[in-house]
Amino acid sequence: MSTQPPFGLFEVCGVEIEYMVIDRASKNVRSLVEPVLDRLEADNDGSGAFTGEIEWSNELVAHVAEAKCRVPVPEAAAMLHPLCKAVARVNEILDPLDACLMPSAAHPWMDPAADAMLWPKDPEGIYAEYDRIFGCNTHGWTNLQSVHINLPFADADEFGRLHAAIRVVLPLIPALAAASPYLDGAFTGLMDARMEEYRINSLKIPSMTGRVIPEPVFTPAEYRTEILERIYRETEPFDPKGILHDEWANARGAIARFDRNAIEIRVIDSQECPTADLGIVHAVTQLVRLLVEERFVSQKELRQWDTEKLRELLFCAVRNAEQEIVAEPEYLALFGLSGKKTFHDVWGYLLELPELRHPLFDDFYRRYLNYGPLARRLTARYGLKPERKKLAEMIEALCACLKSNELF
Repeated sequence: MSTQPPFGLFEVCGVEIEYMVIDRASKNVRSLVEPVLDRLEADNDGSGAFTGEIEWSNELVAHVAEAKCRVPVPEAAAMLHPLCKAVARVNEILDPLDACLMPSAAHPWMDPAADAMLWPKDPEGIYAEYDRIFGCNTHGWTNLQSVHINLPFADADEFGRLHAAIRVVLPLIPALAAASPYLDGAFTGLMDARMEEYRINSLKIPSMTGRVIPEPVFTPAEYRTEILERIYRETEPFDPKGILHDEWANARGAIARFDRNAIEIRVIDSQECPTADLGIVHAVTQLVRLLVEERFVSQKELRQWDTEKLRELLFCAVRNAEQEIVAEPEYLALFGLSGKKTFHDVWGYLLELPELRHPLFDDFYRRYLNYGPLARRLTARYGLKPERKKLAEMIEALCACLKSNELF
């Protein structure tokens, strides 16, 4: 058993990024993650499915793979070079199978009912239980790729300060990270359709996702009582064996992971390349840090923010990303702003703060400030009524971005 004491606030971060496997010719998804992981295991004499500092694992469905840092990194930038190498290695494995990794948050025409296969190795029955309860043949379960940030806390006080800051930052994230405008071969009317599907995929048990924005609870004990125990009570009639009786059953936009003393942020769409993914991780992490350090407002003010107000702001950004008006003067005032402002205006101000900038990610920030998030850039090029051929061209372009680590 490890004797490593818990990391304190912002000592490290953990990052997880999901990719899907597609056929190079047809651009359809392919359930090839299992042979990829087997090959990586063989590369490492059975010691794990990793490439250098990056570990690969499966997700709910057999066409989605997750890359994560094997140990927490001091900052997002430290993951950039290892992640690029890891992506290249997996693409090398997939090449003889006429397949490759596809980035971004959703496949534009995948049919979840016909194209997805649950991960076949499920000894604890977790995936089967999710499928039995919810029916995982929907976009919300099988066609969503996200980036997760794990930020550590060392004790109850740090947990409360971190949770208060993360709740307030969540509404800003879709305006920066929206990357899922197309589903079912058409424009969804949303810049971040992934988050709308995320919102509804567990409605059968409402407490699992809650209001997406976590409740204003600021101690571990209160969190367990007010959130986790409520989830377990509401899940029990559907899951009498208690298979889902664990903290990972919590599906809010940020969840406490007491098993690793971290809070996991889950509302970030996967982007087109590692520079974009990690640029977002860096900016979000540093913004949370500034709020924790009370650089804008006090902890008392942060903790007073109402869940419903934050949720409304979040889904305004889900709808129209950076172009949406921030219709909450008090939220603007948190950052010293006033008047009529869009989410783009807010990020324009924040990304000028030296704490949020990083030379490795400056090109990404400029691309965002000039052209908007990936969803905006995709719809600008491929339109609001794209034909299948155009969407295939889009997939080709996104895969090229991932291979070369270039921005779209």
